[in-house]
Amino acid sequence: MSFIVYPAIDLIDGKCVRLYQGDYSKETIYENDPVAQALEFEAQGAEWVHLVDLDAARTGSLKNTSVIQQICGELKIPIQVGGGIRTSETAKMLFEMGVERTVIGTAAVEDPELVSTIANAGHRVAVGVDGKDGYVATRGWKVTTELKVAELLKRLESSGAEVGIVTEIQRDGTLQGSDLKGLTSVLSQVNMPVIASGGLGSVQDLHHLLELEVKGSQLAGVITGKALYERHLILGDLISEVKKFYSKGAKDD
Repeated sequence: MSFIVYPAIDLIDGKCVRLYQGDYSKETIYENDPVAQALEFEAQGAEWVHLVDLDAARTGSLKNTSVIQQICGELKIPIQVGGGIRTSETAKMLFEMGVERTVIGTAAVEDPELVSTIANAGHRVAVGVDGKDGYVATRGWKVTTELKVAELLKRLESSGAEVGIVTEIQRDGTLQGSDLKGLTSVLSQVNMPVIASGGLGSVQDLHHLLELEVKGSQLAGVITGKALYERHLILGDLISEVKKFYSKGAKDD
């Protein structure tokens, strides 16, 4: 079992930003050069970088492709990209740029066959499931459906998706800790690796995620952004904590 810390770069107009609870009117710009930011994350020991095209998440049309391509060209570690990927052609274009894994969000609800189509083409794919109180939200978090987060992931277990990324929107950007209750519910029902996203604000929050285990299932990682940009947490420290946690577990066995 490996647990990966994914530093996040959210893009609007080519800049690194963070939203508060998915609200585009509550945008904070942190770094004008996302390529430099990605390189800094790599230098701190990141195993992956998680990119989101927030313009595309809202409109369904990729806008930050030149930045994404630059990051893929500069980094030696793999990149996963989400936001507005609603056709297999868009996914193919990203893979040709050097993206390792695409994250399908809205389309996983509206066109679930797309996940299988991308996977069957030999491309790595994740499902991004954003929830409000356990119910799936789509279209850049603007539309809340009647579908439960765990139910959607269960439907996609045989789709070829490698992993499900679960975000509780009301925790996103708050630094108040992850939605442990919701994640527990997902782990208890879903037979797919799960990455948590949203709310990480302290090393203690990280330990809560590392220690979460339901019926032998544990989380596969966490995505964090705001806590890193505002220096509440340092990426290298988080990676060290994960290594310490697993080395301690190995000694205890």
